[in-house]
Amino acid sequence: MNGKTIAIIGGGPAGLMAAEVLSAGGFGVTVYDAMPTFARKFLLAGKSGLNITHSEELSRFRTRFGAASERLQAALDAFTPDDIRRWTTGLGTETFVGSSGRVFPTAMKASPLLRAWLRRLEAQGVRLMPRHRWIGFDGNSYALQGPAGVSLIRPDAALLALGGASWPRLGSDAAWVPWLAARGVEIRPFRPANCGFDVAWSDAFRTRFAGMPVKSVQATSDAGSVQGEFVISQHGIEGSLVYAHSATLRDRLERTGKASLVLDLAPGRTEARLVRDLARQNRTASFSNRLRKAAGLEGVKAALLRECDPQAARLDPGELACSIKALRIPLLRPRPIEEVISSAGGVAWNSVDTRFMLKQIPGLFVAGEMIDWEAPTGGYLLTACLATGRAAAAGMAARLSTG
Repeated sequence: MNGKTIAIIGGGPAGLMAAEVLSAGGFGVTVYDAMPTFARKFLLAGKSGLNITHSEELSRFRTRFGAASERLQAALDAFTPDDIRRWTTGLGTETFVGSSGRVFPTAMKASPLLRAWLRRLEAQGVRLMPRHRWIGFDGNSYALQGPAGVSLIRPDAALLALGGASWPRLGSDAAWVPWLAARGVEIRPFRPANCGFDVAWSDAFRTRFAGMPVKSVQATSDAGSVQGEFVISQHGIEGSLVYAHSATLRDRLERTGKASLVLDLAPGRTEARLVRDLARQNRTASFSNRLRKAAGLEGVKAALLRECDPQAARLDPGELACSIKALRIPLLRPRPIEEVISSAGGVAWNSVDTRFMLKQIPGLFVAGEMIDWEAPTGGYLLTACLATGRAAAAGMAARLSTG
């Protein structure tokens, strides 16, 4: 040990990665977390298959973080998706690349990886302190509410890795916002990211189709076009295809009060072919039969067409083909931030220096989702959390080594 002590407040991926780097460098590290166990959101994300990172080219990977891509580039370059795969292998977890390019552990679970990681940290001398919630500053000290009451700590440096504002029941409740704001740190308002949207479904449609997947469609927004699937929910729409467009749709709703997800219900058929095949149908046949025979639409897809275009049955072949290829689902609002996958907003980049230290509070660093960045699902979120945790650790080590 070099005699320098570091407190990491927040035991998710960013905080644990910083702890690994710093403890390996000889620093005395204690990780505090408000929850009874560490990395609760990480574990939840891994229940249905932990998406660790993505295998696409790094030059493309770097662009997935929107306005924050430039600020995150150095951290991502220092801990690339390939580095993450080597790191998981070192913890006894092999990975594979799925058909979509996403990278998963062969066990498809987060718990074995987390257990091995925590064992490594303890072997490196890291003190893990669950059930210790940060409750603000006390002068130059940090106040922590633990099982034995309130304690004050004053480490040589500290890192906040407290997450954003999504899934507060797992610890990311943004309670820290007023404490940092009072110290002059600029905070951008939190907004839902990777979210579903509310839609004004009719009662009949909701009752019959809530919970059903809509497969093999192409969705278009200002973010471009993506093919995939989504789910009809009681409230509206959810799923990976929706999340791919959520930032653009959310921003448009905020800006104009209106937004629609545009669907191609038959991406394998050209509009010209649809017009031709629809025109061939006997007009005395039922609309359902005409849709099924000419466009391959039935079930939830046919019902969605009727729901979003009530005049569909009366349209001529050209108009109907246009509706099938560009069906608009009008959106009301994003789902509440408490239930979405991730959040945008948080500590503004102009309050963070190149070492991930807060300019207004020397010696206090930040990492992970509490900084103002967002990314789509697909391993990008976890990769950036791990990378910023490592980058902040490097910044802390450099500061303590020189001062």
